[in-house]
Amino acid sequence: MTPPLRDYFQQMSLPGSARILIPGAGRGYEAEYLHAAGFENVFVADIAPEALRALHQRVPSFPVAHLLEQDFFALPSAPAYDLIVEQTFFCALSPGLRPAYARQCAALLQPGGTLMGLLFDTEFATAGPPFGGSRPEYESYFAPYFDFLHFASAYNSIKPRQGKELFICLRKK
Repeated sequence: MTPPLRDYFQQMSLPGSARILIPGAGRGYEAEYLHAAGFENVFVADIAPEALRALHQRVPSFPVAHLLEQDFFALPSAPAYDLIVEQTFFCALSPGLRPAYARQCAALLQPGGTLMGLLFDTEFATAGPPFGGSRPEYESYFAPYFDFLHFASAYNSIKPRQGKELFICLRKK
């Protein structure tokens, strides 16, 4: 798991019963970490059944009912989540879906809920995914729905990503 997310998780003050969503979680290392830390309501949403199976095989105690084989944009907004963790899902989406992503995150979070994670603060030389972007672009997507608690270059990115990642922590308005 990437250091910025691990460090955030280690200082989180959410109760163990908090509802946490990780969309497009791939292999789900963040979900595994949170589950092992005692968070009881970690949910992983991914359209790839292989990714969900891999998480369940690696962590048999992870609740099967929390492995959501669904399109993120079709997830129901109730019950709402306390935290959404962003790690590589946003950069895999076609840039045209980014406004819908911000809107859906807001719809899925309870009032005052948090969206946190990493976004690429760079443009890539080759066509994506991953797709890059910039701070002003991202601000335009999230500002209608969120207050910006932290929106800056990640100081503890892994070496290949240093200076190319933004750590975001946004609170739903």
